[in-house]
Amino acid sequence: MHGYKAYPNVKEISMVAEALVNKHPCLKEPGSCAGWYGWKNSLTFKMGNYRTKLSRAGSQEVAVNSGKRSKNYPQKDAPHTNIKRPKRAEINFLPNFPRGEDASSLEQQRQRIIDEVQMADKNLVLITKLMDSTFALRRKEIVCNEIPVDEILKRWPALKLESQICAEFHRVTNVNLKNRFFAQLDQHTPRLQSLFRKKASRTGKASELLDELFRIYDLQDQVDVHVRRAVVLRALPPYMHESDVSFFKMWDVEQTEELNTNDVPLGLLLSNQTSSDAHFFCPERIAVLIEGNIVIESSTLADAFIILFALTYTLHLNYPKQLLNTFDFVQKVLMGLEDGKLRPRVLSLKNDLLAVV
Repeated sequence: MHGYKAYPNVKEISMVAEALVNKHPCLKEPGSCAGWYGWKNSLTFKMGNYRTKLSRAGSQEVAVNSGKRSKNYPQKDAPHTNIKRPKRAEINFLPNFPRGEDASSLEQQRQRIIDEVQMADKNLVLITKLMDSTFALRRKEIVCNEIPVDEILKRWPALKLESQICAEFHRVTNVNLKNRFFAQLDQHTPRLQSLFRKKASRTGKASELLDELFRIYDLQDQVDVHVRRAVVLRALPPYMHESDVSFFKMWDVEQTEELNTNDVPLGLLLSNQTSSDAHFFCPERIAVLIEGNIVIESSTLADAFIILFALTYTLHLNYPKQLLNTFDFVQKVLMGLEDGKLRPRVLSLKNDLLAVV
């Protein structure tokens, strides 16, 4: 069980207990309707005891949660507060250092990464190799030390490269970022557009926003795959009854006053030379904002959105509060990362999306 997940939830432990009884019927509990309820409790305690042993042995993923308040240390945090564990299907949440490496040797490799990134002709193969070997040190700084984002990006400048952001997401989740996202998004785009247009024909604030969005979309002279992806991503928040005003920042370059982005924890900056409906879905410049600072620029809105999504995993960030349903839909439905428990609106959209028409 620990090989799959260090902190399984109740549902997952129940599945293991049920599988155990089905595999070995002689272990079924007499007088029990399910036959495995006692095994579920037993496995829960066994996993806790096993994590304690691993913590004493130095396993980083569970040792980070040890040293809580006890009779001998009453001044420390309560045992169940600020627990650092995977919450979004992270496979490699907090790995141990590679065999034969320590903090000092990995620090030397980090310095090499900085030198390589600063070169005009970057050796991307070497950078990827160094980022692979220093992954454990980086996760320790991000998860355990909780270093601010701007400092993390200064210490690890390779995380400003699109290829390394995608590679880091793969290290954390073992999922190919763009292949999974674009394959699922393109597959569901026709059905999603149909659902959004149906919602736009009704009354209400969300319907008005969707109606205006598709009015602009229908006026586009050229509709390619990038525009189709963009309209779905722009329509998703209003369909979920969420506000994306502080997430999508529109800026006309010809405006004299400078745009203030200091209040944007996570967002996308879409800028054009002129304020035209033609650039509503395909702006001339798209930048990813984190804590008001531009991290990276992308060519299309869909690329920028999924890069920002990957950075939430890479830098261990929370989703924007005003777009929790939108990001949950991307994570659990499109990316297929831990879809066991869905928010009501996300579950409703998933059911409508997968319903047989």
